[in-house]
Amino acid sequence: MQHLADRYLRHHAFIIEAEIEEGIEVAQAWTEKELGMEIAGNPDVVVMRYGLLSVDDARRVSELAAGAPFKGETKVIIIAASRVYHEAQNALLKIFEEPPKGTYLFLILPTLGGLLPTLRSRVQVLNVGRTASNIPESAEEFIKASKEKRSAMIKKLASGKDEEERRENRDRAIAILNGIEIITRDRGLTKSSGTLLEEIQILRGYLHDRSAPVKQILEHLAIVTPKNLI
Repeated sequence: MQHLADRYLRHHAFIIEAEIEEGIEVAQAWTEKELGMEIAGNPDVVVMRYGLLSVDDARRVSELAAGAPFKGETKVIIIAASRVYHEAQNALLKIFEEPPKGTYLFLILPTLGGLLPTLRSRVQVLNVGRTASNIPESAEEFIKASKEKRSAMIKKLASGKDEEERRENRDRAIAILNGIEIITRDRGLTKSSGTLLEEIQILRGYLHDRSAPVKQILEHLAIVTPKNLI
């Protein structure tokens, strides 16, 4: 196993596919085990949580990464987000390709489906062994729901009294999509599940566009998602 640990230590930029808190725990455990760093009260282990990682947030990450550690020679920055604009991913490319000496970066996302190939090629993926047991409850509810209940869920997620609520509902819709993707992967890539994964990739791309119609996207998801998935 030592050669595996050495391979990871040669990398300084990582992606973890997990929900925010789960991914943070994985990154912190890796930091303690592989780097021998204390987590609690350590100013050189920074955790940044976002619902939506914007370009300005990505620039802030780069600025933070460029600074020297407060003590010692090693710094760890853990960035956890529910989703990331493509523009923000582009803004992270340089710092993830060449982190400053002694700086380790972790980007935590609920799914890698929306990750740009240019960013993915610059990182090491840490496998946390995700299964259907840790998918969002909303995804299970959506899969098991009757046609009428799915329609009610879609109607609620497609509404919102203001921009903030509409953004939160869009994030919930993406969580449902991500959960269905995890379950589908767990079943294995049969011809039908492979087609569903392709559909999910396309629909998620639409959901990352703030002007895209959530209602129509989820209605299509309801059509292509079989009730016997779980």
